Amino acid sequence: MEKITSPQAAMKNEEYRLALVELLYQLADDDFIIAYRGSEWLGLAPHIEEDVAFSSINQNTMGHAAMYYQLLEELGEGAADQLAHARKASERRNAVLLELVNGTGTYLDEPKFDWAFAVVRHYFYDVYKKMKLEALKHSTYEPLAHAAINIHMEQYYHVMHWRVWFEQLCKGKGEAPARMSKAIERVWAEFLGVLTFGPLGAAMWKYGIIEKQDQLQKRWEHEMKSIFQSVEMPYLGISGMKSGNGRNREHTADLDLALATLSEVYQLDQQAIW
Repeated sequence: MEKITSPQAAMKNEEYRLALVELLYQLADDDFIIAYRGSEWLGLAPHIEEDVAFSSINQNTMGHAAMYYQLLEELGEGAADQLAHARKASERRNAVLLELVNGTGTYLDEPKFDWAFAVVRHYFYDVYKKMKLEALKHSTYEPLAHAAINIHMEQYYHVMHWRVWFEQLCKGKGEAPARMSKAIERVWAEFLGVLTFGPLGAAMWKYGIIEKQDQLQKRWEHEMKSIFQSVEMPYLGISGMKSGNGRNREHTADLDLALATLSEVYQLDQQAIW
């Protein structure tokens, strides 16, 4: 299919526009919520160097979400700030895994967060995100392809960061390997929700917006099997979407609470320019 160079051109084909918009919501909402969950580790990370590094990663990821929301604004979906902060949980397309709380307590009240879960969730997600970005660089929608090229340059370092943590903890001594095994089981049970493109996935591929889900999933699994072999951990494999399919707008109470916090400042003055 020929390249689509502008929002105006994309809107001439309604089936194309709907598939494109659906994918952009998934990309934006995924990055938006996982960046927030990452930001909750500020001041709680294992050491100060990680605090700085993780904060930078979260800032980058939130910036990626903003780029996707801006593309949606250009396609007539509404103002980017409104899309990020004013939509209800029932309108979100993020994978459920990414919205789950970091652990018990809250950031301000007895936070007992699980670092193993954070490492596994971010590592699995960022490896797949990098592969999606590599596919999106060839998207028929040129504004999305250009955004993917820019984002991919940062994503390489995100993957490397989490791979170091993943390998060190899996190969570590004491309770680290056992805690990692538990976190891995939890992420496996939800990760299909990250991999799926939802009900319009076929149209996304048909129009060359992104390649087929099963092709990307196959590459991701090949990469993960290699990683698990290197750390001598059993490769359990994907087992489903235990807590629901976020692409179908199924979510947990965790997302409602997160959005209430995220939108608090925005709701004070929705006309403000930040």
